[in-house]
Amino acid sequence: MSDRAADPATEDFVAHRNLLFTVAYEVLGSAADAEDVLQETWLRWVGVDLEQVLDRRAYLVRITTRQSLNRLRTMQRRKEAYVGPWLPEPMLTAPDVAEDVELAESVSMAMLLVLETLSPTERAVFVLREVFDVGYDEIAAAVDKSPAAVRQIAHRARRHVDARRPRQAVSPSATRAVLVSFQRAYRTGDLQGLLDVLAPDVVFMGDGGGIRQAAVRPVVGSGKVGRFIVGGTGKVGSRLTSELTSINGSPALLVHLDGEIDGVIAFRVEDGRITGIYYVRNPEKLSRVGAEFPLTLR
Repeated sequence: MSDRAADPATEDFVAHRNLLFTVAYEVLGSAADAEDVLQETWLRWVGVDLEQVLDRRAYLVRITTRQSLNRLRTMQRRKEAYVGPWLPEPMLTAPDVAEDVELAESVSMAMLLVLETLSPTERAVFVLREVFDVGYDEIAAAVDKSPAAVRQIAHRARRHVDARRPRQAVSPSATRAVLVSFQRAYRTGDLQGLLDVLAPDVVFMGDGGGIRQAAVRPVVGSGKVGRFIVGGTGKVGSRLTSELTSINGSPALLVHLDGEIDGVIAFRVEDGRITGIYYVRNPEKLSRVGAEFPLTLR
């Protein structure tokens, strides 16, 4: 694309690339697949007669959405054969993402897991309408539905998500304070320290993808989760270290084993307690925690 830097198609694509990536990532929950979608979007975009396009941003979002839906249906077949729980691919994000409350919530691990419970079309409609405030007519063109049908889908998806999303937003500073206490107990194997910050109904999910060892099913309840964590850290001792970072717009832990990245732990925090722990260890999902990814709602 660098050889065509002055080309209008290239300029428009580059200008909206961060937006298109964010749309694809929120629909797919996978940065690698989102990048592939952008490549497919570009190939289609360069063949478009721009003189016939009234709103180039909207047209690019439409192409991206359609390609994301195609990719999402392919991913569903991959997930059916996946070993253990499937978690979204974590991304290292800049601090300013956390300052944008709407963006931070929409890309959080907890929200992406809620979106996993929607059908592909419901997910695309919800993301476009609720996150990016795209008009119903534009969404209808992107998902090949009538505007009336899109309104119904949006209402159904919103109701579904509202019943499962965190009850209230938690500030990054409040989340970070809880994580500092968790990190201390995690590092020392302090079971009581963990129980002090875990909600009674906390859920732990691990994603090793069949490549690294991880819980093959969710662990539920503070006692079980606490003992599971202490048992795991006790086997490696001082070889395991962790540092606070920002993943998907929220405070998280980057875990190292023998100096190498072992995984990322994202959290869902409500009312000062941890209600969700998401440990991604699959190395195929960790390539994007070494550099910040630009995300935007615009």
